[in-house]
Amino acid sequence: MIWMAIGGVMFSVLNTIARYFAMQMDPFEAQFLRYFCGLIFMLPLIWHQGVRAYVPNDLKGQFWRGGVHTVGLMFWFTALPHIPLADMTAIGFTGPIFIMLGAAWFLGEPMRKDRWIAAAIGFAGVFLVVFPNLSGDGGWYNLVMLASSPIFAASFLITKHLTRTEKPGVIVMWQSITVTLFSLPLALLNWQQPTLLQWAGFMVTGVLGTLGHYSLTKAFSEADISSTQSLRFLDLVWTTILGWMVFGDLPSQWTWMGAAVILVSTIWIARREGRRKEIPSPTHSSET
Repeated sequence: MIWMAIGGVMFSVLNTIARYFAMQMDPFEAQFLRYFCGLIFMLPLIWHQGVRAYVPNDLKGQFWRGGVHTVGLMFWFTALPHIPLADMTAIGFTGPIFIMLGAAWFLGEPMRKDRWIAAAIGFAGVFLVVFPNLSGDGGWYNLVMLASSPIFAASFLITKHLTRTEKPGVIVMWQSITVTLFSLPLALLNWQQPTLLQWAGFMVTGVLGTLGHYSLTKAFSEADISSTQSLRFLDLVWTTILGWMVFGDLPSQWTWMGAAVILVSTIWIARREGRRKEIPSPTHSSET
């Protein structure tokens, strides 16, 4: 839970900086610079600990995770300059719902009645956030941001799978490597030379992103994803404060209402999932 909270703070500050610079340049270049600078930040770790410490057990899985995450980032960075941070965060609360659906469809987990109810309530909350903002061309960026959520959910499901065989540091390192490689061709299409301030800002995002992803990966390796999701509501508090301080944005009542509805559905299903866990019988080995 603490690792999850730390990750939320890191990403809230990162998103604020990324939105500021994404409003000044091509979004795909901003995407590349964010991960390229994160990779630069991690290179001293390779130098200190040695290359062998970061050789993955599942190289194919690392590239799949990086590819999927890159696609999600393409949607996310495209919408980022056009959406207030609070709305972006509220839409991101749908991640656990998509994770739950993905676990049922791709990992073979049973899709019980209460999971469908939680999904329906969560998407009702999404409508409260998204649809009041659909007037005008800019409003459709809410749907672009929403489209990134199931893709990021797939990325996190792959991450959860990788934690069975990989250390958190290895996963974060290879995410930086793969996303940097996949994002470079997109960045070169409309490349503009970054200023010194932009380089400095993206170096900060690289540090924050690396620490944030490490925190989330550490949380996923220590506990079920569903049990950590209730703390994500704190992200709305941080992004609301930062959005107001930097951009003068204040969330509407629809954003708060929708976020609350999504959070209620997430916490409700997380608590039910926790109670559903079976305690191993003392007559059977835990490895059975």
